[in-house]
Parts: sequence; C-alpha cells; structure tokens
Amino acid sequence: MVGGLSYKTKQLFFMLIKLSIVIGAFYFIHNRLTTNEHLNFSVFVDFLTKNDVFSLKNVLFLLILTFFNWFFEILKWQNLVKIVDDISFSDAAKQLLAALTASLFTPNRIGDYAAKAIYYKASKRPKVMLLNLLSHMMQMSVTTLFGVIGLGFFIYTYNPDISYYKLGRFVIILAVVLSFTIFGAKQNTFTVKGFSLKKVIGFIKGISRKTHPKNAVYSVIRYFIFSFQFYFLLNLFGVDVYYFNAMVVITTMYLVASIIPSVFIFDVVVKGSVALYIFEIVGVNDLTVLSIITLMWILNFVIPSIIGSFFVLRFNASNLMRSARKLDSE
Repeated sequence: MVGGLSYKTKQLFFMLIKLSIVIGAFYFIHNRLTTNEHLNFSVFVDFLTKNDVFSLKNVLFLLILTFFNWFFEILKWQNLVKIVDDISFSDAAKQLLAALTASLFTPNRIGDYAAKAIYYKASKRPKVMLLNLLSHMMQMSVTTLFGVIGLGFFIYTYNPDISYYKLGRFVIILAVVLSFTIFGAKQNTFTVKGFSLKKVIGFIKGISRKTHPKNAVYSVIRYFIFSFQFYFLLNLFGVDVYYFNAMVVITTMYLVASIIPSVFIFDVVVKGSVALYIFEIVGVNDLTVLSIITLMWILNFVIPSIIGSFFVLRFNASNLMRSARKLDSE
C-alpha cells in the first residue's frame, strides 16, 4: 500500500501515524485522570497536597525510584535484544519508552510489541517479538513467585473471609484451562501472542544460559523497587505499617491483579479494584488506596510515556525516509 505512494505522501503518512500515537496516548492519560468515577481529580490533588507529596524531597525520591525502575527494565531489554542486535543503552531506552507510549492505549499491549519490532529489519522482527514476550513472562513469573509467598502470609496473618465454594470453582476452572492448554500444546495449536507454545519453548531453549539469570535478576530488582515505592507512599499517606507486613499485602495485591484477565487499557482500573478489596481487609481507607494506585500509574507509566512520545515523533525518521526513497526507485 505504501509502495505506490509518492515520497512526500509517504512522509506525511508516517508523520500522521506518529502524531496519532502521541495524541492517542495524551488523550488517554487526560481522560483517565479527569473522568475517573472513583476518584475526583481535584480531590486527588488536594489529598496529595495535604500529605506533602509535592515537597521537593518527596518528589525527588519518588522520581529516583521511577528512574531506577525503568533503568533496570532498559538493562533487561538491552540484555535480551543483544541476541538479535547489540544495541547501546540509549537505543534500548528509546525503543522501550517509545513502545510504552504506543502501548498505553492499545489492548493487550499490542503497541508495545509492534513498536519494538519495527525498529528492526523484517527478518529479525519475529525474534524481537519473542524476546519481548520473554521479558514480560519473566516479570510475570517474579510477580507470581513473590505473590504466592505473600498470599500465604496474608491468609495466615489476616485470615480473610474466603468463600471456599468460589475458590473451589476457580480451582476447577483453572484445572480445565490448564488441561486444554496442555492438550493444545501437544497438538501444537496453543499460541502465546500469536506464537505456538512449541516455538516459544524452542526459542527460549536456544538462548544463551547467561541471558536468563540477568533477565531474572533485573526483574526481581524492578519488582522490589516499585513495591517499595508503594510502601513509601503508604507511609507518606499516614499508614503506619512495618515493611514486612506491607509487603505481604502489596505482593498479594500484585498477584491477584496480575491473574485477573484484563486488557492493558483497563489495567489501572483492575489494580485499583483489587487494591481496594485487599487493603480494605487490613483497614486502609479507599481514598488512600486509590490515590496511591493513581500516583503509581502517573510515576511509572504516564511520565515515562510522555518522555517516550518524544522518541515516537523522532522514530527512525532517517531509516523511514531511506525506505521511502528505495520504494520510489523501485
């Protein structure tokens, strides 16, 4: 479709795509902050002001945690993608932040996979998408590992009122899903993000053994950084709780939120609902929980995606123009 267009038309076409991504991301951010039926934006700002969140000391500390959260995510991506191309830290940062902007308003993080893949030649894109999948799988594995441990302590400590009928029904459904998954894997029909499970497993086995430990370490460090950020905000908002007790609740919340099916555009809503339920058991009020969830979203997704919008607008411009000229000559 692009090949039959003139050079200037191609320039305009690519620019419109990039502008659409940036405008879409900014509209989504604005809409999410101003039309939240559970948390009025002015009430949210007043609550932050009342708790001295905007003090220079607190702002700097929260931003430092955000920086290191994404610093280790960038290192993880650089470590993984070197299998395809040995890129610099700055290039990995550009790819990651641009992909975050593209994924902010797309279902199931499709934009994240597409944006990273398009930085590479067509022949390398399937591997890049598989590496991206591997990155998310490792982070999910870490969340599950610590979440299961936290859930055990949570049940033992707080003895929540659990409906064993609903729990049993959930276990049965999970068992059925796992059975179909195993059956589909054997038939080579089960897919993960469009890739057969057999292909994903074969790809992972083919990666150097040195890559996986680094991937795991970076994922664990990230997990503890954003979990500590949540704990710090609890203390900032007047919730007096020991670090261990807070981590029991936080890890449980992240586990439950991660296993509930949801498209990425509703991720902040899902985490908010789960957090309200979990923290209600330990006596934390709704305004505090919703404010922390919203602020965590702003710090770890909104701010990086705003930076990423700059890279989207500058996205691979020289290569795109060279491709356009090549198509013209053909």
